[in-house]
Amino acid sequence: MESIQLKAKVRKSVGNSPARVLRRGGEVPAVIYGPGKESVLLSVSVKDLENILKKTNVGQAILSLEIQNGDVSTRTAMIKELQIHPVSRKYLHVDFYEIAMDRKIRVKVPVVTQGIAKGIDFGGMLQVISREIEVLCLPLGIPKSIEIDITELDVGDAVHVRDIVLPEGVEIAADVNYTVVTILATKAEEKVSEEEVEEEAAPAKEESKAGEKE
Repeated sequence: MESIQLKAKVRKSVGNSPARVLRRGGEVPAVIYGPGKESVLLSVSVKDLENILKKTNVGQAILSLEIQNGDVSTRTAMIKELQIHPVSRKYLHVDFYEIAMDRKIRVKVPVVTQGIAKGIDFGGMLQVISREIEVLCLPLGIPKSIEIDITELDVGDAVHVRDIVLPEGVEIAADVNYTVVTILATKAEEKVSEEEVEEEAAPAKEESKAGEKE
């Protein structure tokens, strides 16, 4: 995954009023921080940010921030948090987290299922429990998605984190093993099973009553 260029400006003012002025001017208040680094207040163009997010996911974009402050300095970062207004859906604030290209980072990657589970032919229903998986990898090694082949899953089967074959250089924390996808029995199938149990139990009850009469 290649880095995407994004221009940013250093801002001096803080508070709600200056932030509203920035937004009216087509800018979004932002900040960049990282391990052992001082936080720097920034602003970025709404249009530039929108164009980037049309091409990639918020948590996966590797950005080359060109920070203008008299001269220009470049810092590599990812979007740590993007605040969006719940009604207008306008960008309110962006947190950038500075990263090093030679150090692994934690990032969430979307899950994509491949094929049709055989359990579906028997009345099962696919349920995706986790639509994203947090992985550890180098910034340039972030996979666009984690693919899971579900064709051999029957009713009641599930795929856990440790069952997934990951791309080279990508890993998951050793103590993590939650369910990602599973094939559930539908209510209709459960009802049929209950009826079968009742039918099997009925003759036994009749034999018991006959024994009591004798």
